[in-house]
Amino acid sequence: MTYRIRAARDSDLKPLYEMAKLTGGGFTNLPPDRTALTAKLERSAAAFARDDDTKADDLFVLVLENTETGEVRGTCQIFTHVGQSYPFYSYRLGTLTQHSKELGRTFRADMLGLTTDLEGCSEVGGLFLHPGERAGGLGLLLARSRYLFIAKHRARFADRVLAELRGIIDEAGGSPFWDGLAGRFFGMNFQDADQFNAVQGHQFIADLFPKHPIYTAMLPETARAVIGLPHPSGRAAMRMLENEGFAYENYVDIFDGGPTMIAKTDAVRTIRDVQTSTVVATDFDGGDQALIASGRLADFRCVYGDVRACTGGVVISPTVARALEIIEDATICHVPRV
Repeated sequence: MTYRIRAARDSDLKPLYEMAKLTGGGFTNLPPDRTALTAKLERSAAAFARDDDTKADDLFVLVLENTETGEVRGTCQIFTHVGQSYPFYSYRLGTLTQHSKELGRTFRADMLGLTTDLEGCSEVGGLFLHPGERAGGLGLLLARSRYLFIAKHRARFADRVLAELRGIIDEAGGSPFWDGLAGRFFGMNFQDADQFNAVQGHQFIADLFPKHPIYTAMLPETARAVIGLPHPSGRAAMRMLENEGFAYENYVDIFDGGPTMIAKTDAVRTIRDVQTSTVVATDFDGGDQALIASGRLADFRCVYGDVRACTGGVVISPTVARALEIIEDATICHVPRV
């Protein structure tokens, strides 16, 4: 069975909505709201249709498709420059050190400061794989396809890229971080705030969030304990990001306190190691397992497959060629599967 990554289409609204209902909350980039998802698909279609390489506030939505059945079984998103239409807020965890000569003691206090430091970065997010497909490395295919897309359209992306991981959500669907901090200023629970943000945007944060640093010692232990921790379902994603060169730099999500991972775009391993080759033949099975991509913008395709170097380029299998929709003399980019 072959799966490929391709550009999302308007007809993908139904499977995206069905997957959104499976996320369990706290997944802002994939809200279970048809209107919000339709808006995302429209914005993505406009980004795919724009063929120049100037920088803009673009969103690209990709989907994982079973090439045999046509079913959509996963999705991911790429934002070219966050914070262009409205501020991109994060909390940054910092430390204030003070010394009392009279007491002979040094005091260190952790503080959360509201910041827009990450404005202008690119973002990879919105990754969701259907529970029935969580085997065979498909999550890694979804994740790494975004980096190949960036590599093929490098001029449209920033010099830094971030990924926000979902924070700790309790069994009732609430967020200890939200309840201990932001919820006190908004008068709404986490589910309502998360849904409002996903559908209406961030402006209410600018209107109501406290602008002064908050001492974490003033928060309940339940909130302090989850700062910078990923949701259990996101631990594998965090490891994948770390393997690509992302690092946690004390920025956390303002809703659930989950970690924000950051990397220099050109230092991301998949982008750094990508190779570009000409396809000499499409009738070969065997070779080195690789992540392979072809096409620009709406014609972008990405699959797992075998690549073998030869004189003048590489050879690939007929299955890979069909999934990528290419023939001999096409150009592909590829990177070893890990």
